[in-house]
Amino acid sequence: MEPKTIEQKSRPFIVTVSIVIPVVVAILFNIKLSDLGYTVEPMHFLPPIYAGINGLTAIFLVAAVVAIKKGNRQVHERLMTASIVLSILFLVMYVLYHMTTESTKYGGDGFLRLFYFVLLISHIALSITIIPLVLITYVRALSARFDKHKKIAKITFPLWLYVAVTGVLVYWMISPYYAS
Repeated sequence: MEPKTIEQKSRPFIVTVSIVIPVVVAILFNIKLSDLGYTVEPMHFLPPIYAGINGLTAIFLVAAVVAIKKGNRQVHERLMTASIVLSILFLVMYVLYHMTTESTKYGGDGFLRLFYFVLLISHIALSITIIPLVLITYVRALSARFDKHKKIAKITFPLWLYVAVTGVLVYWMISPYYAS
């Protein structure tokens, strides 16, 4: 029997993480630290920070593609790793914000309201979808399976970029309605 490849060994981890993260975020989204008896000030300052992180992630993703097209694998790898770290940082801040602060309702109406909710729903759905894609793409690069890495990266990149950019747009659209 042949030894398992890195991809085969990582499959249970990728599946587990891809399920656990959305479930845990959904649960924590509905838990307020104050309801658990903790005295915590609302973290109103976090949304512009994590929106900025989304924007920076988008810039890093584009720069990483430019780097690999120029043949600079080392810069590409560093930018992609930084993008993953930024996404994790975003997620931590997002959860902290929602565990300390009441959710903000979008106050716009008409076409903008419809546009906002289409954007928000697609952003959320693709942010869940992107988790296994990013992990698979990353593992294929780490295992030097560049043919398979490149194939899935063509799907992962535009979806991840969409999630990063729409995160900024969603923030920009709802920011006038945040309570301070």
